[in-house]
Amino acid sequence: MLAYVFWHWRQPQAAAGEYERRQRAFHAALAAAPAPGFLRSFSVGLSGAPWAAGGGDVYEDWYLVQDFGALGALNEAAVSASRSAPHDAAAAVAGGGAGGLYRLRGGVALDAPGYAHWFGKPDGVSYGELFARLAPILEQASAGLWMRQMVLGPGREFCLHAATSVSLPAPFHALVLPLRPAWPALDGTGMTPAR
Repeated sequence: MLAYVFWHWRQPQAAAGEYERRQRAFHAALAAAPAPGFLRSFSVGLSGAPWAAGGGDVYEDWYLVQDFGALGALNEAAVSASRSAPHDAAAAVAGGGAGGLYRLRGGVALDAPGYAHWFGKPDGVSYGELFARLAPILEQASAGLWMRQMVLGPGREFCLHAATSVSLPAPFHALVLPLRPAWPALDGTGMTPAR
């Protein structure tokens, strides 16, 4: 499973409520007429990510797709047919944005994570060791571990999504950001397994 992650922020003159309404309309249009291989999307509000709007208030959209082919289909579908007008309306009030590409490497893809733990691979730790050391945390916290792909994106190499803040063992040092759900309303399941 891959995720196109898009950080975006509103223009100063755009009201927060109207900005979120337009963003939700786009996500709803995408869910109503999904591209081939599109699984789902969610959006959260946050602040403190140094790679987005200088650490100010931003939104972080996660578009989950099956594979790289589905990513191309999503790219085309997002700006066409019934999704075109909602996309353009949302983009019209955006002040800026940045994107990245991540792959689910362990655990589950949460529908609405409460916290994001962003970190890089510590020096001297192999990827195999990293995954092995984090596996018990992923299982215990019903969390998901996402890894940046092809160095695409300004965010850190790893993002651990969890419902609550978790403690990572040394030598991991994470930037922990609380997340505010913006889309969608929870359906009660809360997670999708890694594939």
